[in-house]
This record gives sequence, C-alpha cells and structure tokens, in this order.
Amino acid sequence: MNTANKLTLLRVAMIPAFLLALYLGVPGANWWALALFIAASLTDMLDGYIARHYNQITDFGKFMDPLADKCLVTAAMLWFVEIGQMPGWALLVVIVREFAVSGLRMVAADKGRVIAAGWSGKVKTAATMVCVCLMLLPINREVNTICVAVIVLTTIYSGVEYFMKNLDVLAQKG
Repeated sequence: MNTANKLTLLRVAMIPAFLLALYLGVPGANWWALALFIAASLTDMLDGYIARHYNQITDFGKFMDPLADKCLVTAAMLWFVEIGQMPGWALLVVIVREFAVSGLRMVAADKGRVIAAGWSGKVKTAATMVCVCLMLLPINREVNTICVAVIVLTTIYSGVEYFMKNLDVLAQKG
C-alpha cells in the first residue's frame, strides 16, 4: 500500500474520531472535532498531491479518495442537521448532487469516457470544507446561514455544470 492510499485510509479512520468528539458533548469537544476535520481535509490535499507527484495513482485511490471525502463531509453535515444548524433539505441537495454526478460518471465510464473533476467541483469542495470548519466554530447564526447558502449554491452550480458539459453522454446510445 502506497503513501497516498495510507493517507486516504487515515482520513477514513478520522471520521469516527471526529464524530466521537462531537458526540462527547464535553467542553472543548468542538475544538477537537474541528482539529480532526481540518487534519482530515489536509490529508485529502496531501494524498492527491503525493499520488500525482510520485505517480502513486491506483484504482483503490480513485475509488476510496472521493468516497472518504464524501463520508467526512456527510458526517459533519448530518451532525449539523441533527443539532439544528443546517436544514435537512440542504443536506439532501448535497447528497442528490453526489449521486447524480457519480451516476453520470458511471454511464460515461460504460461508454469509455472519463469525466474528470471540473473546476467548479473543486471550488465546491473547498468552499464546503471551509464552511464546515466555520460551522464548527461558535459563530453567530448569520455566518452559519451564509455557510449553508454557500454550500447549497456551489453544490447546485457544480452539479449543473457537470451535466451541461456532459449532456452528450446521456444522449448517446448504448
């Protein structure tokens, strides 16, 4: 197992620790959760860099890296929904976009085409990570509302962009 894949697995292992910190409910637990979320987010950037720079790209990494990211972000957003900090419909928008883009990629792959991550998807991911970090801080309700809006808007925009740029994949026959 190469270094990039080990970092991805470390990120996966950080998810239960992140949730445990949130559910402990002891003073300072949110700071531990924030530190774990930031560390996990940094492993995402680092494993991608290592995989590309040192030619450590593997099928396992192609599968597990985006799955780890989605699990980490979804875990945080589920927590926000549970504590009333994010409306459930906003999380649903995020989840539906992920399923839709993944489905589009599967159809494209079946036709021998790869749909790489676009610029808007990278912006969405970065904006979501920053917003989750802000939402873990003891901030006022207005900042929280802005973060939810940023997450939803970047999610919708990137999802629409993926489909608009790749509509031909769905139009092609078998």
